[in-house]
Amino acid sequence: MKQPRFTPLELQVMEALWTNGPSSVREIHLAFPTQGRPAFTTVQTTVYRLEAKKALRCVKRISNANIFEAAITRDEAHTTLLDELLALFGGRPKPVIARLVESGRLTLDDIREAEEALKKHLKKGGAR
Repeated sequence: MKQPRFTPLELQVMEALWTNGPSSVREIHLAFPTQGRPAFTTVQTTVYRLEAKKALRCVKRISNANIFEAAITRDEAHTTLLDELLALFGGRPKPVIARLVESGRLTLDDIREAEEALKKHLKKGGAR
């Protein structure tokens, strides 16, 4: 099944569910920082759009409140976002890495960490 694409607000809603577990719309709304918090109805609309995308699901109803949980994992969402980013660069990681280096956002420690992760991946029989 193809993973849904997310807007920044949808990602924030998903992050609230990944962090806090099953939650009502009110609890999701309160998970946003007070400064710049979207309106309750905006969060509610976003939750129902995510439900339509099958990114989250209603797991139970308490009184008149629906309780939602993430239907996809954080890793699945990150993989989808990374695939979209790579597609913007022709599917090649080198231009992405070059831009990160040029912007100063990629440090030598990040490269060492990535190298260790790659070594582990290759030991497990991952693709070269």
